[in-house]
Amino acid sequence: MLNYYLKLSWLSLRQTPVISALMVLVIAIGIGVSMTTLTVYHLKNINPMAHKNERLLTVQLQTKGEASDAALPEQLTYQDVMQLRQSDIPVRQAAMYRTGFTVQPVNPEIKPFIERARVTDSAFFTLFDVEFIHGGPWDKQLDEIGDNVTVITADFNDKLFGGQDGSVNSVGRTIDLNGVQYTVVGVIRDYDPAPKFYDLNNGAFDSGDDIHIPFSLTPVHHYPSWGSTVSWKSEKISTPLQWLQSEIFWLQFWVEIDGPQMQAQYQDYLNAHIVQQREIGRFSRADAGAVLSNVRQWLDSKEVVGSDSRVLVGLSFMFLVVCVVNTVGLLLARFLRRAPQVGVRRALGASQLEVFKQHLVEVALVGFCGGLLGLLFTFLGLSGLRSVFSNFERFSQIDLTMTLAVFVIAIVSSLLAGVYPAYRICQTNPATLLKTQ
Repeated sequence: MLNYYLKLSWLSLRQTPVISALMVLVIAIGIGVSMTTLTVYHLKNINPMAHKNERLLTVQLQTKGEASDAALPEQLTYQDVMQLRQSDIPVRQAAMYRTGFTVQPVNPEIKPFIERARVTDSAFFTLFDVEFIHGGPWDKQLDEIGDNVTVITADFNDKLFGGQDGSVNSVGRTIDLNGVQYTVVGVIRDYDPAPKFYDLNNGAFDSGDDIHIPFSLTPVHHYPSWGSTVSWKSEKISTPLQWLQSEIFWLQFWVEIDGPQMQAQYQDYLNAHIVQQREIGRFSRADAGAVLSNVRQWLDSKEVVGSDSRVLVGLSFMFLVVCVVNTVGLLLARFLRRAPQVGVRRALGASQLEVFKQHLVEVALVGFCGGLLGLLFTFLGLSGLRSVFSNFERFSQIDLTMTLAVFVIAIVSSLLAGVYPAYRICQTNPATLLKTQ
């Protein structure tokens, strides 16, 4: 019966090509606008570590003084991080911050350039499932006693040593960073999660870092922070040591926890750290404490996808509603013109339900065609965003989920538009229609 209804629907659409094309176009425009904004919202709202969401936690400590505001600091001080790194409770843990270097390539044909880097611990790579092409992370012992080693991305590897996609094994070779030689111990696939959940302070959708350096080298080389630095008090800082001993928030700290019991144990450890610091004159606030947030909680608390994006999605779907309302009028006019034909079918024994189903199938076919054209409009809309906004490439690629959503929304929208017209036409009195004929 469905095949029969589809055949009737196709013949009916061909009989009135102008109105049929107009209905498809109206649905397609609404789908194109709404799905363009929804696709961008969807891609921005993805949790890159959803498979480890409950295991990965970031640490926040309320370490401000009483005279400061009550907002929970988003980062940690160096002295707190050094205390937390002593814990053996987490499965893995990594401190980190962004810095940068002037790179002096060995190849004289390549001019020196500035490159961003991440100063972190060796656990960073296993913590966030970073894939290695050559070599591996530096030895864990180097997290305590630093050495001039580095892990670089495939893109950076290609830039310095040639090849493509990290094909050249540069492990064991050295690179010049700020005049200091660093030995390459590993080459990773370009690690660029979006959003960059582990460091939202440098831009949630900013590109990743090509160079990775041991955190233990921080007090040795005194790498400057290229990220957010916030302080709640006035401090005189004239030496690198004073910077490290200050109350400035500039470091991120992530841990991997295996289950609620370990998390409770680690929370107790953090609470003990709060008490210990109180005893030496820090953490004087009454609400001093520690907060652990998983990846999703962290992204939500930082409002990675702002309210303006949600408003834009809402407005685009309101436009789709306007398109659906206009489609209702077109369908009603179209169906009522066919009232005499429906009267004949009813007189020959077709029930109201069968007439209703036949017209809904026709409406669904309109929605499917509108979805096909709407998918094209969505691609055009995303292409337009790529051409207008730089660094928008990663948010303008429609995936399988959004492709399926295009057709689901298109068909559902058309069905909603067709319910009333289909109901009206199946309520016609066949006797009256046949009498007028």
